[in-house]
Amino acid sequence: MATENKNLSNYDKATIPNAKNFRFGIVVSEWNDTITEGLYNGAVDALKDCGASDERITRWNVPGSYELIYGCKKMQSNNVDVVIAIGSVIQGETKHFDFVCDGVTQGIKDLNVLSDIPVIFCVLTDNNMQQSIDRSGGKHGNKGTEAAISAIKMAQLRKDCRGHGISIGY
Repeated sequence: MATENKNLSNYDKATIPNAKNFRFGIVVSEWNDTITEGLYNGAVDALKDCGASDERITRWNVPGSYELIYGCKKMQSNNVDVVIAIGSVIQGETKHFDFVCDGVTQGIKDLNVLSDIPVIFCVLTDNNMQQSIDRSGGKHGNKGTEAAISAIKMAQLRKDCRGHGISIGY
C-alpha cells in the first residue's frame, strides 16, 4: 500500500502560498456523509491554517459523487479561484462502483480542461468502509487536507499564469 505508515497530510506551511486572498469553493457529496464530512473538515482546517477565512470558503452539497460534476461546474461560476470536489465511493457487489468512479473522474478532468478555474479531485474510491475511514482522518491522514493544499497551490498557479498573460482555459 502506497501510503502505509506515511501520512501525506503533513505539510510544511512555509512552502505553501498564503491562502488569505483566494476564494475557495467546496462541493461535498452527501453520500457516505461520515466520510465526506471528515474530508471536508480536513480541507477547511488546512485552508484556515494557511490563511483562508470562513468568508472566503463556500460550501455546496450535492446528493452523491456523480453529482459533483454538475455542482463543481456551477461552483466555477461562483466567483471562486479554485474548487474542491469531495466525495466517497465504496465498492459494492455490482459494477456501479466502476461506472460512478470513471464518470466522476472523467467529468472532473473535463472541467479542468474546459475552464480556467481548477477543480481538485478529492473523491475516495475505496474497496471498503475501513479504507475510507483510514483516509478521511484515520491512519493514512486526511485526503481533504491534501486536497486543500493542492487547491492553494493551484490557485496560486492560476494567479501566476494570469499575471503573465498565460491562458489556461478555453
